[in-house]
Amino acid sequence: MSKKAGKTRQPEQVISLGPQVKPGELVFGVAHIFASYNDTFIHVTDLTGRETIVRVTGGMKVKADRDEPSPYAAMLAAQDVVARCHELGITALHVKIRAMGGTRTKSPGPGGQSALRALARAGIKIGRIEDTTPIPTDSTRKKGGRRGRRL
Repeated sequence: MSKKAGKTRQPEQVISLGPQVKPGELVFGVAHIFASYNDTFIHVTDLTGRETIVRVTGGMKVKADRDEPSPYAAMLAAQDVVARCHELGITALHVKIRAMGGTRTKSPGPGGQSALRALARAGIKIGRIEDTTPIPTDSTRKKGGRRGRRL
């Protein structure tokens, strides 16, 4: 009898990533969307914000530099984020959207809204939506000098 014939195969164990939950129960994460006029970041963490689950930017999805902040790049990034969240068992997200803030613009860039829409359309439940743009109570002097930027 050969050596191989005597060995018995052990059944392979199924490895599941993420928390152990009942079917139908929501597992929340936090999606930090940073939308500037140069790029769009989608960074998903656990509820405390300490553990990064997935981070994708618009620049990782498109080749041309001018397309990084576009709604299309943000949509592709959001689809990647959703795929990774489903792998790890995250079914719902609280969203914190942020612009540059401070002395710069307080409104999010073009990719912010489309990233949020893409998350919702891909089957992730959306919990709370919050704007976390840093607003100064009294800030440092704005860039551009006394007479502003002259073209």
